[in-house]
Amino acid sequence: MSSDTPLDATGEIRVADGTVLNLAHSGEATAPVTVLLVHGYALDHRSWHHQLSDLPEATGGNARVLAYDQRGHGASGPANGETATIEQLGDDLAEVIEKAAPTGTIVLVGHSMGALACLALAERRPRLFKQRVGGLVMLSTVAKAFGETALAWPQPVGKLVQGLEEIFGSRVVRAVRERITPAKTKALRWLIIGDQISDEDAELSAEMVWSHWPDTIALFRPAFDRYDRTASTTVVADSGVPVTALVGEKDRLCPASHAAAMVKACGGGEAVVLPGVGHMPQLERAADITEHIVARVKSSA
Repeated sequence: MSSDTPLDATGEIRVADGTVLNLAHSGEATAPVTVLLVHGYALDHRSWHHQLSDLPEATGGNARVLAYDQRGHGASGPANGETATIEQLGDDLAEVIEKAAPTGTIVLVGHSMGALACLALAERRPRLFKQRVGGLVMLSTVAKAFGETALAWPQPVGKLVQGLEEIFGSRVVRAVRERITPAKTKALRWLIIGDQISDEDAELSAEMVWSHWPDTIALFRPAFDRYDRTASTTVVADSGVPVTALVGEKDRLCPASHAAAMVKACGGGEAVVLPGVGHMPQLERAADITEHIVARVKSSA
């Protein structure tokens, strides 16, 4: 393919500042709807592997599915102190839409930080959002500013790490991490996973999170504290885009009440609390999440 082709054979997209984003896709390119999956903090596109596999058939061939690694995550290019922001992630999402899915209806599905990127898209590119987006599904998304530094750490250690990050940066965080490595997977499972997950997906979750410690975690953490959702949720409410917000009953990072709060802020929609589920519903209850996405695909037609 020529260099002008937005989506090349290796599944990479180069955005405006030259950063290369890694992309995975499934389904037919001619499908009328594109489901765009946006992963969360310290994860990558593999967190959507069930949906990438299942959605094309579950939608009767009516959806193509795209998932990408956000900058600083997975196989995508790095972020830095200036680009590790929710606003930049929203700009990246806009470019993914324009280059990898330039026509047709989009159903956005965001998990945690990925949902904030979807909201940032609405705020920064309201015309694109209103013209192209036919549905928004948000998983495990807090309704107000929230520092996720404690992710994968036992609570007292998480608070310590936040302070160390702010004072000393990631070098000291790395030293603390190395001290508690033997307990890391157990602590992670307690913090982000509920009762219902396969061993393989539990291991995948741990692999993704720990592959991003400490540098990516320290780099992006301040973005959660700085990002104000008010303007973006107002755009979503004004757009009339159908919204679904899902939260796990046992999510220790996102209280279950935030599903209803997020839906209310976005002008109404469906708020769902998933029994026994933690912070990774797309892995813990993959079939249920796929079903909710399919519902938004159908309503967008």
